[in-house]
Amino acid sequence: MKLNQITGQIVDAAMKVHTVLGPGLLESAYEACLAYELRKRGLAVQTQVECPIQYEEVRLDVGYRIDALVEDQVIVELKAVSKIEPIHQAQLLSYLKLRGNKVGLLINFHVRQLKDGIQRLVN
Repeated sequence: MKLNQITGQIVDAAMKVHTVLGPGLLESAYEACLAYELRKRGLAVQTQVECPIQYEEVRLDVGYRIDALVEDQVIVELKAVSKIEPIHQAQLLSYLKLRGNKVGLLINFHVRQLKDGIQRLVN
């Protein structure tokens, strides 16, 4: 599956989850429902994926976790906040660099219309 197809499926699934649940829940609820919806569509989804840091010759497991990794290609960082801040974008870009992935989606479910809460970032 191509990256654009995967991201399209993720956005569509996120829109369905947002339509059903609305804004105002915890991030973990959206994560579980989005993973369920993507798996229903036949996509491979891992949640809370460890993201270690490689520093020189040492691999450091320092507690970074990716909310969702879809088809081992697209990193999805979920938020339930009043406003996306630059630090949220930096977090996703860091995950993309650490794992060597090209595309990530930053999805904030705490918005009236989900289209206003989705950002696609490229490494």
